[in-house]
Amino acid sequence: MGGWQLSGIVNVMSGAPLNMTYNGTSVCSVVPNCINRPDLVGSLNNPHTVNEWFNTAALAAPVNGTWGTLQHGAIRGPGRDNWNMSLFKNFIISESRGSAFQFRADAFNVWNHTQFKGDMNGGISTNLGASNFGQVTAAFDPRTFQLGAKLTF
Repeated sequence: MGGWQLSGIVNVMSGAPLNMTYNGTSVCSVVPNCINRPDLVGSLNNPHTVNEWFNTAALAAPVNGTWGTLQHGAIRGPGRDNWNMSLFKNFIISESRGSAFQFRADAFNVWNHTQFKGDMNGGISTNLGASNFGQVTAAFDPRTFQLGAKLTF
């Protein structure tokens, strides 16, 4: 292609399990260093919106002194598909000496779609009782461009 090159990296990941927690009065007030989960009291239909990633009305505080009934990993966080691409143009200066000039343009998150962060990245509030419980609180960076040049001699 006359010294032009195109390369890319595509990462596709499913959503990680969210670790729902409850810090109020529960069995953890008796057992030290434990984390309790909420009770499942309804249907776990997931609207997957910024204001409500999962149905928060389906979860409630467990009865004092008991463990929550929500299974571990019952709710999954957002997945991610990230596309990074680079376009290069190589110019030969001297073939005998091996000198060349390269111009490149890189794009990260090429399609510029919003990619929410999951629980492991602190992107969804998973603590029952928090004012923003169930809401998306962070996203990965939007599309970013960078230009570069390299001289080889």
